[in-house]
Amino acid sequence: MKNYIANGVVYGKLWGGGYGAYPARKIEAKTKTELLKKAKTDLKSGSLDSGMGFEYLKGAILIIKEIESIIVKGKEFKNSEYIEEFIGDLTEKEKDFLLTLQF
Repeated sequence: MKNYIANGVVYGKLWGGGYGAYPARKIEAKTKTELLKKAKTDLKSGSLDSGMGFEYLKGAILIIKEIESIIVKGKEFKNSEYIEEFIGDLTEKEKDFLLTLQF
């Protein structure tokens, strides 16, 4: 069984002018496709920013944790792998900026 959890950083236009970044809210889903669909919907609606309040969001970098669980002889074993995914309309310079902010 697999499960997906994403954290990351959003990038957008600030109300006072200029652009900035803020941690994205956590998203969970049973498939990577479902997770990305939720993230893109939340990016468009502006709710991916976990409360910062941008004028609008331009994009984000998501750090997706893929967790695979198996049961062997009654014991559960988990393996985690990480995937970076950009969403939105970001330039290469903006992507590089977001990469420097990873936590």
